[in-house]
Amino acid sequence: MIRSSDQSVLFYVQHLLGIGHVRRANIVCQALTGAGFQVVLVTGGRPIADLQRDGIEIVQLPPLHIGDSGFHDLRDDTNTPVDADWKMNRCNQLLDLFDAVAPDILITEAFPFGRRQMRFELIPLLEHAAARNRPPQIYCSVRDILKSYRKPGRAEETVALIDHFYDGVLVHGDPSFAALVETFPDAAHFDEKVHHTGIVAAPPAESSLSCGDEILVSAGGGAVGLRLFETAIAARALSSFAKATWRILVGPNVAEEDYRRLCDRATDGVIVEHYRTDFRTLLTNCRVSISQAGYNTVADLIVAETPAVLVPFDTDGEDEQPRRASKLAERGCAVSLPSQTLTPETLAAALDEASHLKQATANSIGLDGAARTASILQAAHTH
Repeated sequence: MIRSSDQSVLFYVQHLLGIGHVRRANIVCQALTGAGFQVVLVTGGRPIADLQRDGIEIVQLPPLHIGDSGFHDLRDDTNTPVDADWKMNRCNQLLDLFDAVAPDILITEAFPFGRRQMRFELIPLLEHAAARNRPPQIYCSVRDILKSYRKPGRAEETVALIDHFYDGVLVHGDPSFAALVETFPDAAHFDEKVHHTGIVAAPPAESSLSCGDEILVSAGGGAVGLRLFETAIAARALSSFAKATWRILVGPNVAEEDYRRLCDRATDGVIVEHYRTDFRTLLTNCRVSISQAGYNTVADLIVAETPAVLVPFDTDGEDEQPRRASKLAERGCAVSLPSQTLTPETLAAALDEASHLKQATANSIGLDGAARTASILQAAHTH
């Protein structure tokens, strides 16, 4: 691969609830760095300590997260709702960073398909970039399956922004598994800009542990996984794995009091611990995984070839995870259990069913999304 050390990339990612968006961006940035790009990853959510930093400059904006009222309830690191002055200050910091980096390529994660609540800084960023004497190439980095319901006019607005500002859309998926047009039909209007990269997945973990019949329960960042954890603890005694070790990994977004409550509920044979950096190794070596169906989790499951019970996040009209879970279930690699049917009894039954599934297979699904992204950007920048 041709080295391209004179090419700089500014990659913007804002995570608000889970941490999947920034982890996927981090994997892509690693591939870009390996291809010779100079990469600055600018993050706007709560800081994540264990991001891979080799060759990547990571810049943390004043962090935002969402409050109890939903995705438009933006809060600062003191849990105070942010006002117009706060937003203007953060926007100015982002524009100053852009000027300091002067990137050849600007990438916005999710936007304009999502993260509309960040328009206060992303529209000025795009306008500022486009006004340069030598504007950067601008790309959107987006997962393969989007929330299909959107308010009237939103799709048209997205198409207009892509038409006006963007040189390409990097869809991190294999079209044989999920094509962008399935959940965003208006993608047909900019088909020439769409690049399906394959799924962005971390490299396989080593099979070095001896976990036997261990059951691994996880929920990514964990902010919406408490019910799954509580149900799993109650389901153990009802399943054919009642004598196995059940390991519950609690993500960084779970409050300490909730973590302590889970520890108190745990019976003998149930390990409750904070999320571990060797998660993928645990996943590779466990008997069955119980989790939600976020993008990163499913990518890790496919790579690990681990049978799974998927309990997709499906509240407030969210259908991205149910679609992903259903696609994996159709391939015979997982059992999908809708959250409204989640009980200790149904989870135990789903686990027993999943334990008899064939292993998930990576052979038919493209998993080289990070490397393909680097190749696409190299090819575009040299022409």
